[in-house]
Amino acid sequence: MTNTDDSHALLLKACAAAGLSAEEAEPIRIGENALWRLRHQVVARIGRPGQWDAAVRELAVSRWLRACEIPAVRPLDHLREPLDVDGSPVTFWHELPEHRPGTAADIAPLLRRLHELPIPDFPLGRLDPFVRLSARIDGAATLDNEQRQWLRNRLADLQVAWASLPAGRPASVIHGDAWGGNTAFTPTTVYLLDFERTSQGPPEWDLTATAVGHTTFGTVSDQQYAAFCDAYGADVTTWAGYEILRDIRELRVTCFALQHAATDPRRHREEAHYRLACIQGRHGSRPWNWTAVG
Repeated sequence: MTNTDDSHALLLKACAAAGLSAEEAEPIRIGENALWRLRHQVVARIGRPGQWDAAVRELAVSRWLRACEIPAVRPLDHLREPLDVDGSPVTFWHELPEHRPGTAADIAPLLRRLHELPIPDFPLGRLDPFVRLSARIDGAATLDNEQRQWLRNRLADLQVAWASLPAGRPASVIHGDAWGGNTAFTPTTVYLLDFERTSQGPPEWDLTATAVGHTTFGTVSDQQYAAFCDAYGADVTTWAGYEILRDIRELRVTCFALQHAATDPRRHREEAHYRLACIQGRHGSRPWNWTAVG
């Protein structure tokens, strides 16, 4: 999403097509996806161009989870498909009750329940942990040739490692972006949200998101990580394949920071290149205390 004005222009077209009012719409978040609060407790989500299949999947997953009695954000019942607005998929959702962002311990029991569900009868697709990485490396304007080649080699090595991942838990439905902030905590219910990356794959991928927060970012304390493991019933860091998934996630968030550095080097270059130096082994052992980018 380019900016608030561009996003608002798309919102006006989407609301007109859906028969909803955009009067007094308020931006909640404008990023790669844009969220707008509308009247009558409705939220509009504007996806990136070309993400139609992901938007269709988000709607299907949220309705399926509701049928499985897992609390999740709920789309408007009468809008069964996304709207295509100038190439961007737009979906409409019921606004959640007043809430705070969840924690690692909040998402753990929801993940356990999700991973125990049978595979649904609609297409989910298989997890691709390397999606968009090659393009982000190629487009990282703050890199020199040596740094870019190192990242390409690292990507190739991890693709080989992924292909021979050690056996673990049975493949299941996975959330795909399973951190505490993708839950909403209310006094009565914890809701699961953001199903853009939901797919079928190793449940350890979901668990690794919090483990990396603990071991790499330093944002999840020892106590918080212990609570997460207790609530889920397992510690993914004891699994033989953990380091492969950890390294893939570290590469992903490094390339994400480099993407931001390319468009706003003043704000993001230092953090992006610090992450790169860390995964190259030039800043000692983990945790590296990375700072959030976005």
